[in-house]
Amino acid sequence: MATTLLVRKPRAETGESGRTAIIDIGSNSIRLVVYQGSARLPAILFNEKVLAGLGRSLAQTGAIDPPALAIARVALARFALLAREMQVGELRTVATAAVREASNGQELLDAAEQIGLQVELLSGEEEATAAGLGVLSGIPEADGIVGDLGGGSLELVRVVAGTVTDRTSLPLGVLRIGAARARGMQALDRHVHELLDKAGWLGRGAGLPLYLVGGSWRALARLDMHQTGYPLPVIHQYHMTDQTVARLARTLSHIGKAKLRAIPNLSGGRLPQLGDAVALLSAVLRQLGSTETITSSFGLREGLLFARLTPEQRREDPLIAAARDEAERSGRFPEHGDLLDDWIAPLFAGEPVALARLRHTACLLADVGWRANPEFRAERGLEVSLHGNWVGIDALGRALVGQALFTSLGGGTDSPAPLTKLADPALLDQAKRWGLAMRLGQRLSGGVAAPLKRSRLASDATELRLSLRGGDKALYGEAVERRHKALAAAMGREPVVVKDRP
Repeated sequence: MATTLLVRKPRAETGESGRTAIIDIGSNSIRLVVYQGSARLPAILFNEKVLAGLGRSLAQTGAIDPPALAIARVALARFALLAREMQVGELRTVATAAVREASNGQELLDAAEQIGLQVELLSGEEEATAAGLGVLSGIPEADGIVGDLGGGSLELVRVVAGTVTDRTSLPLGVLRIGAARARGMQALDRHVHELLDKAGWLGRGAGLPLYLVGGSWRALARLDMHQTGYPLPVIHQYHMTDQTVARLARTLSHIGKAKLRAIPNLSGGRLPQLGDAVALLSAVLRQLGSTETITSSFGLREGLLFARLTPEQRREDPLIAAARDEAERSGRFPEHGDLLDDWIAPLFAGEPVALARLRHTACLLADVGWRANPEFRAERGLEVSLHGNWVGIDALGRALVGQALFTSLGGGTDSPAPLTKLADPALLDQAKRWGLAMRLGQRLSGGVAAPLKRSRLASDATELRLSLRGGDKALYGEAVERRHKALAAAMGREPVVVKDRP
């Protein structure tokens, strides 16, 4: 049940413009996330977690220990107050395995109610469904098994064709497997085998990736990114093989905590759990039969948001939706990106759909650098592409969009680091051509709609033709001519201007 904040204020003073929040009471952490923006992919305004460890004592006592309850009460009181101060229009509070299974879980629910929070106690199936929908929200084409590791449970979910099918919740939380692991890896393997066999999941991952959700498994991906010198500090859709996971297990068996603490973006609170997390991941991969993992930055909370969307909103491409939202907020002429893509599309008519989608994204973001110092606009475009909070795009896609923006914003046809480590030269050359075409369209039109609507680009085996209506011939100034020639040269064509359209 959604919780409406208690004090009702006039619309001008509230978050009714679309500001929502979720308090997620997990078995390991409690987190507040505040969102605002498009329904399909709202931006995160605020994100804070507290590692309360509610599930730490479940395996031994069946209850949440008093210190963890005390931490949870403080965290919930702070988060409830922050939500009010941020004028959140709707606040949703959910709890998962630890509160669901603990003998004294009701004590925490009562404490939350005293400060105005009505907590939804998710069942294991609801928790699994939300995790699966969260992955689909950020990776619409996902086809495999979602593994959402929390402190108290592991949810496994089959996702395919944009839907959640089979799901199960197992008592394999990272805070609950210490006893089995202490008896040796074979004991943990047997334990995982027995649970998956009973649930009917043995071998179901053969030929399918395991999508990793949960802070402890994401921390493993960050560790591997650091060890391998991965050039992009973005965890979403980061791939690891079962052999990589085995290597991480060996590393964690001897690496010191001081070295782990020195790794950027690796949460200190997760360090004590990494050994258990990698041991469990190794066992789950073996028993499922999966050999590949893909990390998802989206999970339960994003799944709860996704579940509330209409079917039409769910089908919306999250990358295009986010890029269009960014254009509306930061561009000079928000409608220009779609028009620009339509204008340059005839030059790239034979492109695969996946590349055309990335080209469209670049066009939507074509104006992101206009507020920057002119000397750094190209760098700004590159930074937005590589480090922006995008989903529905992998590292290769980020590199191609980044190259197009770098070129279109005046960076030329070089490929700055780390693009050459993320994409092959032929694809980067194609993205440069996108960028040169975008640069021509931006200069010809001045960023407004009408000149693009009245002109046309076309290409054949020898010519790159720019057709202008008679009254628009004055638009073809020296700067436009230079950009026309640059694009034609990149495409191996001769620039031709047709100025006799009515």
